[in-house]
Amino acid sequence: MATVPLVSDEEASAEVLAVFDDIRQVRGTEYVNNFWRALANDPALLRATWERLKQVMGPGALDPLTKEMIYVAVSTANSCEYCVHSHTTAAKAKGMSPEQHGELLAVIGMAMQTNGIATGLQVPVDDVFKASP
Repeated sequence: MATVPLVSDEEASAEVLAVFDDIRQVRGTEYVNNFWRALANDPALLRATWERLKQVMGPGALDPLTKEMIYVAVSTANSCEYCVHSHTTAAKAKGMSPEQHGELLAVIGMAMQTNGIATGLQVPVDDVFKASP
């Protein structure tokens, strides 16, 4: 259960509806998901988050599928059930195969295991891995 009400189109202010309309237009759908509807309780945060997301997830050096797969990995590490589900769906829509999904989960699991070991052992970072000035 959300800690804030999910704002419907009927309840939304003009400012919120403008963001919802942009979400629909950019994504080519009539659906506005619950994340955006929860954020709509704070129209400034809604707009800022949507604008930043469009910039980060838009065209760039990384292809759209890679960006979604990174989002799944970070969402898994952060234990965000909502984001794992939404970005797995988005990755599949962008062409992620069942084999890629399985490999992604294996990489996530391996990274979490080795991160935990390195953190527990407090292994010093090798000088060759450190960025040079």
